Amino acid sequence: MEIEFWWLLALPLFFALGWMAARVDIRHVMKESRSLPRSYLNGLNFLLNEQPDKAIDAFIEAVRIDPDTVELHFALGSLFRRRGETERAIRMHQHLVDREDLNESQRLQALAELGQDYLKAGLLDRAESVFLRLRGTALNDVALRDLLEIYQQEKDWPKAIDIAKALPDHESVWWRKEMANFHCEMASDALADSRLDDAETAIQSALQINPRSVRGSLIKGDLAARRGDLDEAVLAWKRIEGQDPLYLSLAAERLMKAYDAQGRIEDGLQLLRAYLERHSSLDLLDVLFDRTLKLAGSLSAYDLVRDELRRNPSVLGLDKMLEAALVAAPTELRPDIELVRQLVHSHTRRVARYRCDACGFKARQFYWRCPACGGWETTPPRRTEEYDLVP
Repeated sequence: MEIEFWWLLALPLFFALGWMAARVDIRHVMKESRSLPRSYLNGLNFLLNEQPDKAIDAFIEAVRIDPDTVELHFALGSLFRRRGETERAIRMHQHLVDREDLNESQRLQALAELGQDYLKAGLLDRAESVFLRLRGTALNDVALRDLLEIYQQEKDWPKAIDIAKALPDHESVWWRKEMANFHCEMASDALADSRLDDAETAIQSALQINPRSVRGSLIKGDLAARRGDLDEAVLAWKRIEGQDPLYLSLAAERLMKAYDAQGRIEDGLQLLRAYLERHSSLDLLDVLFDRTLKLAGSLSAYDLVRDELRRNPSVLGLDKMLEAALVAAPTELRPDIELVRQLVHSHTRRVARYRCDACGFKARQFYWRCPACGGWETTPPRRTEEYDLVP
């Protein structure tokens, strides 16, 4: 009973102490809010209302009134960079880096922001120097990813590989895909310079890191063909069906040239027809149509496209069928068919694009790396219209 009595006496005391502490905190917050320049609050309001130009003017005024406010400098520098005023952003963040009253965390943040300014301005050598200074610090992972972006832009693939090996998500699926593409870039460069041994070393590394690398198989076939081993080249390109059949269209023309050089052109046509039946593709149809038109005539090409249209209707396929019909049609019907084909063709030019699965960027040309978001193998060789045909 005595313990319970003392607890009853202590409860009001604890309540009073808590109330006093809350009052002190509230007064402290009110005091800090009154000490903030009004222009700072105006800047925040403009930001919330998505008025960055007015926000910058307000923050500049706030910095003038209170030049020691580090957070305002960071906010203002970021706004300059977002607006494309990289020179002003660089001056702002360089000023922060040079200040002696910053703690270590603030100085590292200022360096990171300065590196981003240089990167946005295209000053890659300066950005690289800044991010190298951040290696081994608390912002090491951030520095690694920015350095990787720099080396990819510079196409310095050996350095990109070294940085990728140091990434924290080492050995992930994403990492394997990127690393394989770095080695493929090196292999392509070596192949273009006729350094066949270097190309072989690079492509072996690519396929060892990512055995499902379609690009690796393509280049391996190119290397074998360059050496005159067409059987090995065909085997490499055929391997793509088991890796990702969407990319078979990239190997189609290569396969036809190899079969043609071996005097087995009919075997090549038969192989592409089998691919088309198993993996419908507008680009694959395009290659097969052109070869059939040259080798077997307009009627065979017409029958090919007509049968494919019955299985997989598409405007792009209709365009090809009209092209074949135009060649085979009587002279008096050709103007009418040509008129219809021109109408269809004008539409197909708008839909015959490749689209990045990551950011939606569209292009007429196929890219291994998306020019917009920088993703590797995010743009499969599948035309925009085909996305609408997928159930």
